[in-house]
Amino acid sequence: MDLFQAPDYYNIDDLLTEEHKLVRDASREWVKREVSPIIEEYAQRAEFPKQIIGGLAEIGAFGPYIPEEYGGSGLDQISYGLIMQEIERGDSGVRSTSSVQSSLVMYPIYKYGNEEQRKKYLPKLASGEWMGCFGLTEPNHGSNPGGMETKFKDMGDHYLLNGAKMWISNAPFAQVAVVWAKNEEGRIHGLIVERGMEGFSTPETHNKWSLRASATGELIFDNVKVPKENLLPNKSGLGAPLGCLDSARYGIAWGAIGAAMDCYDTALRYTKERTQFGKPIAQFQLQQKKLAEMITEITKAQLLAWRLGVLRNEGKATSAQISMAKRNNVDMAINIAREARQMLGGMGITGEYSIMRHSMNLESVITYEGTHDIHLLITGLDITGLNAFK
Repeated sequence: MDLFQAPDYYNIDDLLTEEHKLVRDASREWVKREVSPIIEEYAQRAEFPKQIIGGLAEIGAFGPYIPEEYGGSGLDQISYGLIMQEIERGDSGVRSTSSVQSSLVMYPIYKYGNEEQRKKYLPKLASGEWMGCFGLTEPNHGSNPGGMETKFKDMGDHYLLNGAKMWISNAPFAQVAVVWAKNEEGRIHGLIVERGMEGFSTPETHNKWSLRASATGELIFDNVKVPKENLLPNKSGLGAPLGCLDSARYGIAWGAIGAAMDCYDTALRYTKERTQFGKPIAQFQLQQKKLAEMITEITKAQLLAWRLGVLRNEGKATSAQISMAKRNNVDMAINIAREARQMLGGMGITGEYSIMRHSMNLESVITYEGTHDIHLLITGLDITGLNAFK
């Protein structure tokens, strides 16, 4: 039974609107009911539970900030963050699935696409009838996406796409891929590639020790004919995919709080119930030190994410501010997961508790969509004006 109780040491609920709390509580209840009872089994089997896709759509996890006319929920950025927090409290892999669908597939089609593309794709993606993926990372280009080798040629009545992408969430079952590739002049553009196009395949990535309940794969393009109307017309250059990553990284900054809260809540409950030397281990100073540090770091992360959400709503948040929150909050979460694992002793490595699964998942989250070190250098560039990447 999922007994999770969310910590709110600084009464951050007082900063939220009634709508924010309704959205969050609905997501929390859904996770308790639909995700928690099955997620350990699916993680052990290394399988994504596809039966939850409809539920994710119902709680608004697909494109929550996309306008209602395109099938979205028309919610603000804080609501989006809170949904990601609650889903990642259940599992980072499930949050990855919804995060990719929202920020990396629906967002670019909405922001960079035309009206025909919005009407064709967004309602089906919002309902979960179609799932999407985002093709940026390549075998030879991770932290340096501008070096991508995937290319497309203008063949007159269509484009011819060649190349490969890897570490792509949702790839094995996605109907739609938003793919970033260079044209003949070397300019980066987004193309919508659909399953079934000849020469397009999505082999699954196996033997993962992390995000085991999330489907990961490659995107292979072997002379794929892409219709010209599938080019995203309203933005090109590296700034286009990076704009999508801003939205996704913002969601991760909230999501990681959910994983941390779950580890903290589990450790707090366990240490109050577990007795050694005649008293609950929560009475020992070292355990109290760990718990006190955990709740302090969670509270700081909550305030960072909330303030960033306000800035996002006002259109004022910078990419560097988003990088800071992503880096800080994931680092906070992975450290809390490690401490919580120790507090549970041997029980901490079993699937009876969520902690080891969170620990393994966060090893991916701290690396994807900008590694821990890359985000540090983004902040360094922002405060010094000096580019360490060159």
